[in-house]
Amino acid sequence: MSEASFWNDQTAAQKVIGEANRLKNTVNPAAAFNAEIADMKAMLELVDEMDDDPDAEAYQQEVIDTLHRLQPKLDQLELASFLSGPNDGCNALLTVNSGAGGTESCDWADMLLRMYTRWAESADFSVEVLDIQPGEEAGISSATMRITGPNAFGYAKAERGVHRLVRISPFDSNARRHTSFSSVDVIAELEDDADIVIDPSEIRTDVYRASGKGGQHVNRTESAVRLTHIPSGIVVTCQNDRSQIKNKATAMRTLKSRLYEKQEDEKRNEMEKFYGEKGDIAWGNQIRSYVFQPYQMVKDLRTGVETGNVQAVMDGELDPFIHAWLRAGGPTSRKAAADRDFGDE
Repeated sequence: MSEASFWNDQTAAQKVIGEANRLKNTVNPAAAFNAEIADMKAMLELVDEMDDDPDAEAYQQEVIDTLHRLQPKLDQLELASFLSGPNDGCNALLTVNSGAGGTESCDWADMLLRMYTRWAESADFSVEVLDIQPGEEAGISSATMRITGPNAFGYAKAERGVHRLVRISPFDSNARRHTSFSSVDVIAELEDDADIVIDPSEIRTDVYRASGKGGQHVNRTESAVRLTHIPSGIVVTCQNDRSQIKNKATAMRTLKSRLYEKQEDEKRNEMEKFYGEKGDIAWGNQIRSYVFQPYQMVKDLRTGVETGNVQAVMDGELDPFIHAWLRAGGPTSRKAAADRDFGDE
């Protein structure tokens, strides 16, 4: 970075700076923690030598207070050590799809989109909705959002799977209890120079008028872009920008990320990872259950973590579930789902 020619290539320079910041964010907290541990050891030695000194008790309390202060920092360092995947430091592309349940399911997908937006914002991540397809009557059929920030994919990947809702449906005039499903897919957003080669002849490009908010320009011009990768059948769309060129660039980057994820999934060939982990968006494949009535409970069927504060979870308080999943080993340690019938007894 100190070389005179460093800024000649702005793109390369930004990449180097980003990597340097990532390494600093990894090394500096550990170095600072080690320094605090060294200070505490020195304080312990001092307390041992004080014997009957009247100030010994005050120093002992200071040691205890230091331990309490260091515990959360140790937890954070331990948690960061689990984010060792090759793409954990990347931004995340999170997609919510409605499943079995009709209008109720579309409403549930909309609630999940709001939940993840709140979670990302509380974690100081940036959120950008790339594409959203409204439901026929209410809610959304599907939506894709980009979550930008350090280790965004490393944390967000814990949410990949089918999410189940049990509540008294506001769309049912008889106030009956309904069960709905929505799936969440999370992939890492690759850089533009990622080693993924796509033959232009294998891509079908469709442009259309964007839907939703954005004013007359968005709705009157064909700014939205849909890319279809013919060999794999993967379809990506982007309509968040007014420029068709920018939307196409974003869609191409998303397509590369999805193709990379598909290749990795085929290499591992394990049902517990990536696309295979979700299965059908219906009964028997859920990773977490959200029960609103007749009682309130959110339970993760992989780790057993549960809470009765449903409103806090829907407002984005997902860290207990994500952290427990990471500590349990992620996709390699799925808990035996003896409680899959949770909420329907």
